[in-house]
Formats: sequence, C-alpha cells, structure tokens
Amino acid sequence: MLTKLTAVEARLFLRDPAAPFAVLAIPVGLLVVFGLLADGGRPSEDFGGQPALSAFVAPLAVTVLLAMLAVLLFPTTIATYREKGVLRRLSASPVPPGRLLTAQLLVNLAAALVAGVLALGVGVLGLGLSLPEHPGGFVLSVALGALALFSVGMLIAALAPSGKAANAIGLVTFFPMLALGGVWVPKEQLPSFLQHVADVLPVGATLNAVRGTWTGTGASALQLLALAACAVLCGGIAARWFRWE
Repeated sequence: MLTKLTAVEARLFLRDPAAPFAVLAIPVGLLVVFGLLADGGRPSEDFGGQPALSAFVAPLAVTVLLAMLAVLLFPTTIATYREKGVLRRLSASPVPPGRLLTAQLLVNLAAALVAGVLALGVGVLGLGLSLPEHPGGFVLSVALGALALFSVGMLIAALAPSGKAANAIGLVTFFPMLALGGVWVPKEQLPSFLQHVADVLPVGATLNAVRGTWTGTGASALQLLALAACAVLCGGIAARWFRWE
C-alpha cells in the first residue's frame, strides 16, 4: 500500500510542472551562475583559499533545495489535503493516514536526491567542482538537515488551517531563515552574534555543517546537535498538534 501511495503522490508531484522544474532548476542554476559568472572555481581569499564553488555555492544549493521542499512544498501539500478532506477520508478507511505523510516525505526526498545528483553532476563535470572531502560527514549533515527542515515543515502543516495558509507561513519562515542562516551573506561576513545564530537555526546549521564537510574542516558538534534538537522539538510539537481534519 505504501508503494502504491508513493507512486500516486509521485505522479501528482510531476503533474504540476512548476514544482519539478523549480526543484531541478534552482540548485543547477545556482551552481552554473556562480560557477561561470562569479568565477567561483578559483581559490578565494574570502574562503580561506578554497574555491567559492565548493566552499559556499554547492553547499548553498543543497541547503536551499532541502529548505524549499521541506518548508514550502511539503507543508502546503499536506495542509491542502486536510482542507480538501483527503486526510479525513483516509482516517476512516483501512489505509492509515500516516502512510500518506510517509509517501509525501519519500517523494520529496526522492526529488531532493535526483536534483542533488543532477546538480553535482553538472558541477563536477562542467564546472570543476570538487566532491566533499568528508563524504561520511556530508551524508550525516544532509540527513540531519533534512530531518530538521522537514520537521519544521511538518509543524507548519500541523498548524496551518489551509494550503494557502501553509504557503504563507512557509514563506514567512523560509526567507528569514535564509537571511539569518548565512545564505544571502556567508557566515564569516555576518556580525559575531549572528554567526552564532546561523549555527543553530535549521537552514544555517545545515548550510555550515555541509560547508565544513565539503571543505574538510568538518561539521561542528553544535551544528549537528542543533539540527537533532530541532528535529525532536518541532517533530514532537507537530505530532502533538497535528489533526487529520
């Protein structure tokens, strides 16, 4: 049943061309624009002699991709299903509604994986992007980042009364997290107190943990702990307040 639900949700995801296009275009576009126009493949003094492409742009593309799926698309879809009575009907059927949430999560994670692999392929083959120096730490950072960000998305889905409300809450959450997380401006160029903020917010902790594993310095324990704490806290609140109708 979960396999069938996932296949159905995947078809629905692909039926709206805007979402798949955005998911694929944003990470690839970030790499291409910064890699070509900003000459990001050359060593930069701003990033300790590391190329900007691997020290900032590629981790940025991965983080923005996860945040967009988790905070904007995922909660809007779930809240829309509640608004239209889909979750209520499933709760009265032999199919547990929780499987629909799992199917949605799997579809979004699969979309992130496909887009991430495509972006890395373009970066490595076309722009000379180097692969993460700590692959194990990279996988752990991305996994914890996805867990934390999707827990934020689940919290939005739990509290939003409709799809439009979820989209509005997601946007209000998304852009401040980017601004305070060191996305618009690298963490090193932020004031000292905002650097600490960037290390504990979900987007900033994900971005800077991925940056560390990509360049070889490694993710800090604070960043990984912040991501785990966010997943537990937001996931727990979402589970407490989530309603099927």
